[in-house]
Amino acid sequence: MSVPAACAHDDDRGGERPGLLFLAHRIPYPPDKGDKIRAWHLLRHLARRYRVHLGAFVDDPADWRHADTLASVCAATHLVDLRPRRARLRALHGLWRGEALTLPYYRHAGLQAWVDRCLADGTRRVLAYSSAMARFVMHARGARRVMDFVDIDSDKWRQYAPTKRWPMSWLYRREGEKLLAWERAVAAEFDASLFVSAAEADDFRRLAPESAHKVGYFHNGVDAEYFSPAHALANPYGAGEEVVAFTGMMDYWPNVDAVTWFAEQVLPRLRRQRPALRFAIVGGRPGAEVLALARRDGVQVTGRVEDVRPYLAHARVVVAPLRIARGIQNKVLEGMAMARPVVATSQALEGIGARVGEEVLLADTADDFVAAVSAAAGRDDLGAAARARVLRDFAWDDNLARVDTLLEGSIP
Repeated sequence: MSVPAACAHDDDRGGERPGLLFLAHRIPYPPDKGDKIRAWHLLRHLARRYRVHLGAFVDDPADWRHADTLASVCAATHLVDLRPRRARLRALHGLWRGEALTLPYYRHAGLQAWVDRCLADGTRRVLAYSSAMARFVMHARGARRVMDFVDIDSDKWRQYAPTKRWPMSWLYRREGEKLLAWERAVAAEFDASLFVSAAEADDFRRLAPESAHKVGYFHNGVDAEYFSPAHALANPYGAGEEVVAFTGMMDYWPNVDAVTWFAEQVLPRLRRQRPALRFAIVGGRPGAEVLALARRDGVQVTGRVEDVRPYLAHARVVVAPLRIARGIQNKVLEGMAMARPVVATSQALEGIGARVGEEVLLADTADDFVAAVSAAAGRDDLGAAARARVLRDFAWDDNLARVDTLLEGSIP
């Protein structure tokens, strides 16, 4: 665990920036997956205006090497080692306590003590990132508290339930119900709650009408200079290969489900039409189920890569066949920013607002994907239009500005 620095007093005397407590369920660096990308850009943005005191869990031992990067941005950090196996055992306490299993998973007395010291020292602004972190400041009614739910996590569990057999189907359904009750309690207690898109915010307003007046959103952004087709990037694929690419962390169940379904139901049909076509699954932590797909003809599983951009830049088509999804998908935005033709499900396109047929192609069934991927391979105009959409609607600074307003006392 990093050595925590003392929290500074939250005032503006002498021109000093006010303090802000930022709590995250996962260390917000490196920005190599969806939740960490949003958290990192949010943290870096807030650090320009506030002296940020960061409390976060570290669930990947490799991420400890980035502690100094965060210390250089924050006034104080308190990072806590989270061992998933132990946390899962701890989560089972929620069964007989009648609470969502997510809450004991992230219970930590040391982090709670550090948060309490920060609050006692006078920190009066709080940004909690993900519903699990709200538990540490539910009692802090003297502070201005903003909740970034990002997505409706409870609905992800609800979507998981039908894909599993009993008893996991029952457990996931229970988690969806219990976690929704917690999300509603948090939204009622906090001064404002944010989501990743207008559609996600609207869905939550329907689920929690008592807090509808305090619910807003800000879009994820894309670093369009970094994710740009202007860069000269070496081709990571074999000569003559036509590649359909999927990017994402491969220990995340919706991603596993998506690539398995595509490899089994769509790819063989595409390869009958285009024998040179390959399906590249690009992302870290692939488990046994994903690694097994590499034994299929035409499937490549890369594992973790240092830079995802070459795999996007040299793909003929980028696909997002997600059947379980909430909020805005960074994988879709990054493919669009790289000016590649993107074929995605309606779930993966939610909140992006791209024009179907002009900026992206929509496919929800195997038949749809076969037709759309075949059509997209000859549509370079799709990529150019998609990048224009990203430049227009998904600049980080433009979207993050509303968070400043909320922390200073306004509501969405």
